[in-house]
Amino acid sequence: MINKVVKNADEAVAEITDNVTLMLGGFGLCGIPENCISALLKKKITGLTCISNNAGVDDFGIGLMLQTKQVKKMISSYVGENAEFERQLLEGELEVELIPQGTLSERIRAGGAGIPAFFTPAGYGTEVAEGKETREFDGKVYLMERWLKADFSLVKAWKGDTSGNLVYKGTARNFNPMMAAAGKITIAEVEELVPAGELNPNEIHTPGIYIQKIFEGQNYEKRIEQRTITQR
Repeated sequence: MINKVVKNADEAVAEITDNVTLMLGGFGLCGIPENCISALLKKKITGLTCISNNAGVDDFGIGLMLQTKQVKKMISSYVGENAEFERQLLEGELEVELIPQGTLSERIRAGGAGIPAFFTPAGYGTEVAEGKETREFDGKVYLMERWLKADFSLVKAWKGDTSGNLVYKGTARNFNPMMAAAGKITIAEVEELVPAGELNPNEIHTPGIYIQKIFEGQNYEKRIEQRTITQR
């Protein structure tokens, strides 16, 4: 089996350059590629187009890359937790494409599956539909949406093996699996890296064929975006 292990995040992102398109996995702050984001901050590359469900928060995740002005465009669904994102958008410093969450996930899945376009009713009659082809099926109007693909996909998994097979845990198994399939080059960071053949094949969520590089990450913060507790 091919060993796809690299030493750390710095080595993993070494070939990422200015002006590329990145997919970054995770949902909110859960399952985001923390180590890869830190490595990109150190590289100080710019002009990035980032495809991610969220834009992080001001001081964590993609929000850190927004602070350093490394992101040229965001393609996202929910961005309401990031004041710097809002400021850059209103000041015209950041190009933004907001997409209904289901449409975003399906466009990414289509990119990984090799499906160039599909039809969905979501967004019809709104600004989302501007400039897009529509078609009627069974008396209902649908929008044509195009696939999304990326030069690099950065994903985070709970466990992986040296051949790149991945297992996600909980909410992290949301955008990560479909983004892993939609990148020309996919880099996976995992909490635990095990030898090839140690994972139960029936429990693998992303087959290693989609992964080009994998490494065991360090010092995960796993922040909680909104902490809600019961008042006693």
